[in-house]
Amino acid sequence: MYDLIIIGGGAAGFFAAINVAERNRNLKIAIVERGREVLQKVKVSGGGRCNVTHACFEPSALINYYPRGNQELLQPFERFNPTHTIEWFESRGVKIKKEADGRMFPVSNSSQSIIDCFLEACRKNYIEILTNTRVESIENNGDHWQLNAIGHRQYFTKKLMIATGSDVAIWKLLQHLGVSVVAPVPSLFTFNIKDTRIQDLMGISVDNVICQLKDPKSKQLSTFNSSGPMLVTHWGLSGPAILKLSAWGARALNELNYEFEVIVNWLGKTDIEKIRQHLHQQIANQPKKNVLANAEFGLSVRLWKNLCMAAEIGEYQKWAETGKKHIARLIEQLTACRFKVNGKSTFKDEFVTAGGVELTELDFNKFCLKKYPNLYMAGEVLNIDAVTGGFNFQAAWTGGWIAAQSLSL
Repeated sequence: MYDLIIIGGGAAGFFAAINVAERNRNLKIAIVERGREVLQKVKVSGGGRCNVTHACFEPSALINYYPRGNQELLQPFERFNPTHTIEWFESRGVKIKKEADGRMFPVSNSSQSIIDCFLEACRKNYIEILTNTRVESIENNGDHWQLNAIGHRQYFTKKLMIATGSDVAIWKLLQHLGVSVVAPVPSLFTFNIKDTRIQDLMGISVDNVICQLKDPKSKQLSTFNSSGPMLVTHWGLSGPAILKLSAWGARALNELNYEFEVIVNWLGKTDIEKIRQHLHQQIANQPKKNVLANAEFGLSVRLWKNLCMAAEIGEYQKWAETGKKHIARLIEQLTACRFKVNGKSTFKDEFVTAGGVELTELDFNKFCLKKYPNLYMAGEVLNIDAVTGGFNFQAAWTGGWIAAQSLSL
């Protein structure tokens, strides 16, 4: 009989286990992981550097990065937020640094620093780590839980925590216990686009674009827009601006089978008149210069050339030969460039699922279920997800830490 078993050897599970053990060293704790290795998502996150959190320290601002779970996380973030995360790791010898875009990483630039920190804390606190242990059923026996694992193994625990991320098999087990689960759909993905304007531009990035989702079948879709860097890839468009859109529009885009339009403002500027004046100044000041060969607004020459050609500006056309109709079409390509999206691609190792345990099931003061007060949850097993930048990990740390306050009693 264990005092606590945590199913799931990921970020939320380890963080909860360590915080429970440090608060109450008398408890018998085990982490049960179905795979051969633990902390695999921590390992690959941030290109192997582990994007621990984000330098957004105000809870009311922090929740704006969570398409699902934002209101529910406000109070939890007031109790444990990025400030506390940084203090927690640094007090255990893992220094954290901030990058220009607000993302925060170990100074070592290696996720192994986080993994080593967790494994050492488990060793010090006698937390058992049981790998290759897939739970096949969960039984509630009133004052304790029974876990039936592959190979006819059984485990008993007074308190149970689920921190399995987007594991559909575990969601099904929870549904057998009468727990409501929101069906999963992908979040954080890139847009598949075949278009001559971005063909052969792989690797080109634009620092600050504004983009918006569009589809006549979905009124809801037009409310989603985002800004930030954009990257052209061999399959279409990616980068933070696109990934944010994919997160906020995850459910609506799934319903459309990932066929819709995205409107891109390459300049990140909305003052059309100033853009028009700038282009007319080129006509006045540089009449003999070739339009396509001299990129404006800081765009790459290749992207500028493709947008000009889409505006029907000829390859050898000079600014003096560029009339009002050319300017109007060019402004449209620069600020309201429409692309047809047909499909999605998973974003490297940052794949996130929208869906999970219905948030109304949870007592966010303790991160336990209202129906089963001795059953706790944290991380992506819940219907909580965020955009990229360290926010998904922050939700895992917060949920794990708050759950630990009750689990250690």
